[in-house]
Amino acid sequence: MEKLRDKDKIKKLIVDLLFSILGSALVALATVVFNVPNDIAPGGATGLSTALSHITNIRVSMWSIIINVPLLICAWRILGLYSLNMTLISTLLLSVFIEICELIPKYTNNVLLAAVAGGVITGIGVGILFLRNISTGGTDLLVLILKKIFPNVANGTLLLILDVAVVGIAVLVFRDIEVALYSAISIIIAAKVIDAISEGVDYAKVIYIITDKGNEVSTAINTYTDRGTTIVPAIGGYTGNNKQMIVTVTRRNVLSQTLKIIKMTDPHAFSFVMDSTEVHGEGFNMDKL
Repeated sequence: MEKLRDKDKIKKLIVDLLFSILGSALVALATVVFNVPNDIAPGGATGLSTALSHITNIRVSMWSIIINVPLLICAWRILGLYSLNMTLISTLLLSVFIEICELIPKYTNNVLLAAVAGGVITGIGVGILFLRNISTGGTDLLVLILKKIFPNVANGTLLLILDVAVVGIAVLVFRDIEVALYSAISIIIAAKVIDAISEGVDYAKVIYIITDKGNEVSTAINTYTDRGTTIVPAIGGYTGNNKQMIVTVTRRNVLSQTLKIIKMTDPHAFSFVMDSTEVHGEGFNMDKL
């Protein structure tokens, strides 16, 4: 079991790194190719960096680091060391990808299309990171912190509220009401995309297990997946033998691990899995798996 847990930790780290790379690259692409050339402030540390870069000689990538350092320090105790490290990695990756994306031709033909494209790509990038409880810092990081306080508020909604302040700053910096309008379009689209990704795929899996070793299987699931179980007495319809049916609810990112644990504990157990689009209670909505 310990080897299984070690492998899962390594797998989680690899997946988190891949998500960090992809998410950071998408946010950088939207920033450099669509937002910055059209004076669109997409919100967050990136949007604030865009506005500050416009009035200083400091590059967007440098402003991103300057803004994020104090936020990372404040979030240390709240998010935990692992989540903080992944956020730090994503923040540094974002700065690197911003410099790389400077080599890509900028889109300046239509500001409205740029706002839409920037919002969609930013939303996909941030949404991908939120799936793994990672951020690129700035207001994204604040969303993860506020999620602990307001667990039932959608990620995109929290981000939308925070980014309103950034748009206000952008209006003062660029002195153009159109900046606020185009920025609002980009932010709203990004928020909707984030919610579609983080909420739309965040459904649960209900596992039903018919077994002769109910206590052993239940203990294994409780110990190695940190999920609760319910044991229901059952009778085999064909054999008439006494059985136990275990019901547990988990999410798909740990479904494979849970099924392996069941198989290792009772190779003869009969299991089937069903989707659940909404779950309420301890361990769900309040905390991410």
